[in-house]
Amino acid sequence: MDFYKIYNPITADPFRKSGEYAEFAPCAALRPYIRCFWGSVTPYCNDGLPTGGSFGIVTPDTCMDVIFDINHTEGNSSALFCGIDDRSFTFENQPGAGGTLSTFGIRFYAWSAALFAEDSMSGARNARVDAEAYFCGLKKYLEPRLYEITRISDRIALAEKYFMGRLGFARENAVLEQAMGCILRHRGSIRIKELSYDTGVCERRLQRIFDEYIGISPKKTAELVRYQYLWNELVYGRNPEIQDLVYRFGYTDQSHLLRDFKRFHAMTPAQARRRAFDGIG
Repeated sequence: MDFYKIYNPITADPFRKSGEYAEFAPCAALRPYIRCFWGSVTPYCNDGLPTGGSFGIVTPDTCMDVIFDINHTEGNSSALFCGIDDRSFTFENQPGAGGTLSTFGIRFYAWSAALFAEDSMSGARNARVDAEAYFCGLKKYLEPRLYEITRISDRIALAEKYFMGRLGFARENAVLEQAMGCILRHRGSIRIKELSYDTGVCERRLQRIFDEYIGISPKKTAELVRYQYLWNELVYGRNPEIQDLVYRFGYTDQSHLLRDFKRFHAMTPAQARRRAFDGIG
């Protein structure tokens, strides 16, 4: 699955980078499955004081994350699984725990998380649960080691060793791969009847496969992929014109594009783009 060569899902803050948050590409063998590793470069000190009421935003990036938060001072940790989001939401940055902390995250593409999980992704839509519910083996392998292995480069090497050992047992599905290929080639602008025709699989079976492996319907998956292609163009395109984007991404008209984007991003394209670029530097 070389979909990563044509598809680059991004968050609402694509230029975010600091000592507490940085993204790193996986090794070549894992790039078809893992969007990135991310987290704090090394442990950092947090005084636990209020952050001044700043707000963050989470938008659908067609990915799923396993997030390890380690409190080195208190000697405790948590492992959270975040399923695929199909809506955006804002949150206030609350004061966290004090002490020396670190975070390590693994971001899977939507179509690949189930390959390394112990359970189906059915019910994972908008989930925020203990990673043990879906990734018991990963949690058991990584979490205890993250107290001593603190540099993110070493953590990545450890995680890659685990995933490389699991590749031969990954529950790949040829129909899902074919369907995702169709959705990505059409940049999300494809009807489910067309998808069924292109894959030679009935709509009901497609629904079951997507629910098992991704946790949402093929229709919703296509909508999120189209939103991501649009968001990429707004961020990285050269002076993108809305009317041109309407045509390129198969929207009915400008109002349709703006309404659809706001549904997934909670703000207009202009506001979202300005917010993303305000974070540089």
